[in-house]
Amino acid sequence: MRYSPFRHIGTALKKSDPIQLTLFLTKRCNSSCPFCFYLSKENGTAKDELTLNEIKKISSSMGNLLWLAFSGGEIFLRDDIVDITEVFYKNNRPSIILLPTNGLLTDTIVKKTEAILKKCPKSSIAVKLSVEGTEKLHDSIRGKGSFRKTMRTFTELGRLLDRYPNFDLGINTVFCSANQDSMERVIDFVSELDNVRTHTISLIRGDVADEKLKDVDMDKYHKAIKKLESNLKDKTSKIYRFSGARLKAAQDILQRRLIYETFTQKRQLVPCYAGKLNIVITETGDIYPCESFDKKMGNVRQDGYDMKKIINSEKARRIIASIKENRCYCTHECYMMTNILFNPMMYPALLKEYMQL
Repeated sequence: MRYSPFRHIGTALKKSDPIQLTLFLTKRCNSSCPFCFYLSKENGTAKDELTLNEIKKISSSMGNLLWLAFSGGEIFLRDDIVDITEVFYKNNRPSIILLPTNGLLTDTIVKKTEAILKKCPKSSIAVKLSVEGTEKLHDSIRGKGSFRKTMRTFTELGRLLDRYPNFDLGINTVFCSANQDSMERVIDFVSELDNVRTHTISLIRGDVADEKLKDVDMDKYHKAIKKLESNLKDKTSKIYRFSGARLKAAQDILQRRLIYETFTQKRQLVPCYAGKLNIVITETGDIYPCESFDKKMGNVRQDGYDMKKIINSEKARRIIASIKENRCYCTHECYMMTNILFNPMMYPALLKEYMQL
């Protein structure tokens, strides 16, 4: 039996323990995308990264997780990614494990993904490949030849779907000024691919190498998310295979709508649970409530690898209080997810979208 995401329904009321962890495994990458908010900062090296033993200590100090998302950098550059995933699987029983990748290392990605699927049969494993457009556009953003490498990885990963019922394969596209005029074509292209269970569009955010890419037309973003919504409702697009996938699809629709409204209104529209339900840990052990990276709560190496102690510290409580008092806002999709799913005030709107799917 799978680890059901509905185990965490009581968290909607308590909001006392983090159930979503984003762990940056590495800052190393085999690409240099101009819209990456993480790699625009100083370069990282393998010697700076948390070791497997350190990660074991972190994991053992946390409770059960709904959502475990690895990030980077290119996560499959970590030789021990299978072992890391297994640690969290055994200690924290995540319902969903997200593995985002640029898809360039086909053989490594397929081999390690299958190993993870075998070792973590009760968790839903979702691999999301980065596709910014059809070949010419994608390569202009991510580098010549990258499109074909990513699509080869997509094809090879697709062969695992029938063999592993806990596997989902998806595509993520960063919405930026370079591809906003082609987004409708990108959505059509992805919707025609066999084996795609989800297509997400992430609005560019943070400090990036090429700030011009943030000159987005939000009317075009709105048009794109309406098309994604329409495709879900008319069954042009598929949904995840895990329990609660239809609810997740309804949440995706609300989430994109809230991101659009938040960006255009420049204010917090729903309470943010960063630091309460969401925690971010960098590859060097810094702990933040979110990916803004300006509210450091501690560092696992300096604070004894005890996550419960760190997130319940006076410093952490002050940071969480400041998020509520200052009503800060962002457009990060992962945080919008918990802000919707664990806010009872959003349930009527969520139910409305759910009934239309």
